[in-house]
Order: sequence, then structure tokens, then C-alpha cells
Amino acid sequence: MENGAVNQQIPVDTTSATITIKGILSLLLQNVDENDNRRLISLGMGDPTAYSCFHTTQVAQEAVVDAIQSDKFNGYAPTVGLPQTRRAIAEYLSRDLPYKLTSDDVFVTSGCTQAIDVALAMLSRPGANILLPRPGFPIYELCSAFRHLEVRHFDLLQENAWEVDLDAVEALADHNTVAMVIVNPGNPCGNVYSYQHLEKIAETAKKLRILVIADEVYGHLAFGGKPFVPMGFFGSTVPVLTLGSLSKRWIVPGWRLGWFVTSDPCGMFRKPKVVERIKKYFDILGGPATFIQAAVPRIIEQTEEVFFKKTIYLLKQSSDICCDRINEIPCINCPNKPEGSMAVMVKLDLSLLEDITDDIEFCFKLAKEESVIFLPGTAVGLKNWLRVTFAADPNSIEEALRRTKCFYQRHARKL
Repeated sequence: MENGAVNQQIPVDTTSATITIKGILSLLLQNVDENDNRRLISLGMGDPTAYSCFHTTQVAQEAVVDAIQSDKFNGYAPTVGLPQTRRAIAEYLSRDLPYKLTSDDVFVTSGCTQAIDVALAMLSRPGANILLPRPGFPIYELCSAFRHLEVRHFDLLQENAWEVDLDAVEALADHNTVAMVIVNPGNPCGNVYSYQHLEKIAETAKKLRILVIADEVYGHLAFGGKPFVPMGFFGSTVPVLTLGSLSKRWIVPGWRLGWFVTSDPCGMFRKPKVVERIKKYFDILGGPATFIQAAVPRIIEQTEEVFFKKTIYLLKQSSDICCDRINEIPCINCPNKPEGSMAVMVKLDLSLLEDITDDIEFCFKLAKEESVIFLPGTAVGLKNWLRVTFAADPNSIEEALRRTKCFYQRHARKL
């Protein structure tokens, strides 16, 4: 294949307002050679259910079955969520906070993606802007474009374990800035923020008089030296919108059970007009299936700690294998070992490759030649990097990176 031909054959719109992870992965799948008899290994999507070593707890499955068989949850749920579901989520999140959330603070959403849309819809107004991390999760750019919110990016500092560049945040913000977004544990970087850094984020946001949107869909999936601390811990300093779901911690992304939570003990979001606006917006949304909502209290209350510990053990094991094998391939390296979540950012050294011009071409050729899929860093705002998902069984990771090493050897620049 001629240099650059991949991008000509499969056009990829890399403008941040239109790019989606699923869109690029779909194109990569289409580029896989149908005549390759080896199994496809995708380390591009953060869906651990694709691998048999990751599965949800039995109590979660039983809770859903019992909710269906009770014949009590076949009708519509309240648009903001079942009362018992909201209460269970409030109690679950309150375990890690210095104050207690109530069911009124919780709104049940169809996955965390819908919670993102709700947050941006509630904050949008003419002329408003929002501060987003780079690299980050591209759904925020897409939702912002639909809501006519101007996006301003602050960098995550790779040399500082992907911490927020708070000087950049201060320089970017103005009187039209409505919020800043943080993702912790980090997607796509695999970082976990310390208590001290989160405190600085809260103080900066308070100084700028903006909200913090805390995307904690990977909450508690921390396996490095730093424990997971929810941004809501600092809700008395600055109002926080906490977004999360069952998806990752309980390994049920297809159940689409998420939450939008006002972590705001000072009560800014409890003003009657604000509450009414949120409720009216939920009236036009379709939430998760009623029987899934009904299962949540039992899922949260009865899941044993051993289940969570096993998941953390598997993620730690697979992340170590992933980084070790990556660092054996000259053209890619893992400068920051992941401390949480399910993905890591990997730096691509194009100077060592003969006929590959950027991360997108690297990923398309790798899919074509080796039936291995990584996500181009361009998809998350960091050109000539790769996002590699390590939520997979060790054998699949080993095989994927063995093939990637063969790919490098075939395309290595001749000295």
C-alpha cells in the first residue's frame, strides 16, 4: 500500500466536533483483511465484557432476573429514575464523601454518555464556553457542538502524570466559561489524581467561579499508589456535577445504567428553578429500562468486596503485561504506567518507521496487516499517540503486541 493511501481510501474526519471513538473503530474494523484466518484482537474499545476473564457478579445477574420475574417493573419509571434507585445511588456515593447526598441529588441516566449530554445541556447558553481536557473523551466535544458551546482545551501534562495544567485553565477561562471537565480515573491516560491535585482543581474552579464536571465512570478502578478520591469530596469548595455508571466497576456497559448527581452541599443546584429545569429536561429523555433500575439497590448493597478486588487484580496484571510488551517494541513506548481505569496512552515514534506518516495510518495498516486494533491518539486529541485498552485477558494482550512487534519489524526504517 502506498504511503498515505490508507487515509485516501478511508476518509477520517478528525475535527474534534465530529470525531467519535466508535466511528473510528468501525472504520478500522472495515479495514481488517477478511482473508486473515487469525482472530481479530481489538484493544481499542473500553468494553471488558469482550474477554471471558471479566464478567459481572452473580448477584447483579440475579437482581435483574428477579426484577423481571416480579412482574412489577414492566411499566414506565419516573423520568428522573425510580425513587429506590436514586436513594441507593445517593447512599453508595455518600460512602466516600464528608456529607450525605439525598435521592433528590441523583438523576438516573441511560449510561454515563447521557449524563454527559444532560450536564452540557443544562449549562449551555448563548456565548458560553467550556474547558475540556486534552487528551480527553471526544463525546464532550461532540455534545458541545450540538449545544453550541465553545470548546477550549487545557492540556493534561504527561510529564506530571497527566495532571491538569491549572495555569492554562486560568488563562483560558473568562466570564463566559461555565465549567471545566475532569475525568478521574483517567480515560484515555490511565491516571489517578491525588487528593492534593483535586483540591487544587477545586480551588482554581472556585477562584474562576465555574463548576466542575467530574466524569467518574471509572470510579474506584485504581490500582496504583494513589487511591480514588471523588471530586465531590470538595463539593463545599465548588459545585460539582458527578457523572458515573455501573458500566465499568460492575462490568455491565450494555445495561446502560448511569447517573447525573449534583454534589453540592451548599445548595446551588437545589434552587427551585434549577431543579425544575433539570426535571423538565429529563421529561424528554428515555432512561434505562425500569427492571434494570429496580435491580440497582440489590446490586449495590449485596456485591461483595472480593468481586471488586478481583477486577482490580486483573486490571493491574493486564496493565503491567501491556506496558512491558509495549516497551519491547522500538517504535512505541509507554511513558506513564497506568494507575487506574482500563486504558493507557502510548507514544508513537514515527522516525523509526519507513512508510507511516501518522497515528491514523499506523492503526489502519496494523488492522489490515495484523488484525489488531488500537485507537489512534488523534481520536482523543493527541496526534501520533495511541490509546491501548488493557481490559483484556493476558494471552490476547501478549498476542496483539507480538503481532505489533512483527508489524514494526516489517515497517522499520532501514538504517
